[in-house]
Amino acid sequence: MVLEQTYTLRNELSEIPPLAERIEAFGEAGSLSIQHIYQLNLVLDELITNIVSYGYEDDRPHEIQLKLRAEPGLLIAVLQDDGKPFNPLLEAPAAILEGSIEDRPIGGLGIHFMRTLMDEVAYQREEGHNRLTLIKHLPREEG
Repeated sequence: MVLEQTYTLRNELSEIPPLAERIEAFGEAGSLSIQHIYQLNLVLDELITNIVSYGYEDDRPHEIQLKLRAEPGLLIAVLQDDGKPFNPLLEAPAAILEGSIEDRPIGGLGIHFMRTLMDEVAYQREEGHNRLTLIKHLPREEG
């Protein structure tokens, strides 16, 4: 079974909690494990927080689009925004994982989570939009 869903968000942090609930419902409908739903929510929470917090140079409303697709053995998430160009694979600072949490600088963990929890990540800049594609390989019985 193939399940697809598209979500359109405003560039506001208040959009993230309701999206998390929608992703949980999508995951349940797509027979995803709780672990994979949690991982997807964690990565998207971090990425969308960064887009909202740092992606726009004005105070105007913007839309962020998320397309999810689950099929046997595969989960694909495509996150698109019209913020300033930013390739997180090349431009994001590396996460500092050594030392206590209190001593570490803020930042970098979202990209670290994305790279470690997803199996494939690709970035494109097309027609004034950042497009980040996240792929998670699942056991055949999932998706």
